[in-house]
Amino acid sequence: MITYWHYPKCSKSRAGLALIEDRGAEVQIRVYLENAPSVDELKAAQAALGVSTIEMMRTGEKLFKDLGLSKDSPEDALLAAMAAHPILIERPIAIKDGKAVIGRPTEAIETLL
Repeated sequence: MITYWHYPKCSKSRAGLALIEDRGAEVQIRVYLENAPSVDELKAAQAALGVSTIEMMRTGEKLFKDLGLSKDSPEDALLAAMAAHPILIERPIAIKDGKAVIGRPTEAIETLL
C-alpha cells in the first residue's frame, strides 16, 4: 500500500496519483492540506525520503519568507512550520514500506511500484 500525500490542485500531484492508479497499486490518499501531518509524521517521512528537512520544503512559497524561514533555519523550526502550514511541504510524497519519494519528477514514484 502506498500512502500518498496529495494536493488535488497540483498537476504533478494528480499525475503521480494517475501513475499509481494506472499501475494498479493500492493507494491511501491523504489530502495533506486538510489533514496536516504532525511533526513526528514529518520526521518519519523525512527519514524515509533520506533528505534534509529543507529538501522536503517548498522554499519558493511566499509564506516561507513571510515566516522568516531560510535554508539556515533550525530543523525544529522548519518541521514546526510544515506541521502548522502544510502548504510548505513539497508535493507529492509517496510512502511505502519505510521508503518514500517526492514525485518530482512523476517518474520518481515508479521506484515504489
